[in-house]
Amino acid sequence: MGMIKSAITNHQIIIQMIKREILSRYRGSVLGLLWSFFTPLLMLGVYTFFFSTVFKARWSEIETESYSSYTLILFVGLIIHTLFAECINRAPLLITGNVNFVKKVVFPLEVLPWITMGSALFHAGISLVVLLLGQLLLCGHLAWTILLFPVILAPYLLMLMGFLWFLASMGVYLRDITQTTGLITSVLLFISPVFYSLEMLPAKMRMLAMLNPLTVIIIESRKVLLFSEMPNWNALKVYSVCSIVIVWMGFIVFQKTRKGFADVL
Repeated sequence: MGMIKSAITNHQIIIQMIKREILSRYRGSVLGLLWSFFTPLLMLGVYTFFFSTVFKARWSEIETESYSSYTLILFVGLIIHTLFAECINRAPLLITGNVNFVKKVVFPLEVLPWITMGSALFHAGISLVVLLLGQLLLCGHLAWTILLFPVILAPYLLMLMGFLWFLASMGVYLRDITQTTGLITSVLLFISPVFYSLEMLPAKMRMLAMLNPLTVIIIESRKVLLFSEMPNWNALKVYSVCSIVIVWMGFIVFQKTRKGFADVL
């Protein structure tokens, strides 16, 4: 309840600081916010060229499968992973990078992870638009199941918020976490089913892969965004329960440790 109450009470602060966060990233550039659209568009073009023309990569052994479909499948995994990486890599510096907010007793420090999440979601949303445009251009249609994507994304965002609160608080006391998160997100890019299908792994490895926090979301996102398939509701139920536990524990750790932030900094 404290977590929800804080978000509702400080929603205006969160919205304004998200806007400032997004605009500050492109301040001084000629194209400004257009870079947030052109960057994923350019990357999708690069992936399409190299994976379809150079590597001739396929997602499956089906001969009728187009090379461009691999690009779209890959792009979905990259959107999910990039959202994760942007949040996790920035989390340990949220408090140490805003010392002036720590010294202000009235400032609600617990909103800082919301701001990071909002900024990352903005860029993920732009990439999603580029993905849908690419699918419309390359495949000629959109899956109606894209309407279910927010349902899949919701527990994923809850889990990310839990990690954000936990890592933001731990980053104050353990400065090595900043280096560790970058390594973890890089490793997760290759052990998550981003570049390959989960079915390509041995049966024993698949069970371990399901413990990866990105695996379920990547698989279910591809189903609804590209394949017009219904998600695995049982898997999402288990994932949602785990996400609720993680966000609850992350918020508790943050609230318990925040009393020592000013002394350490």
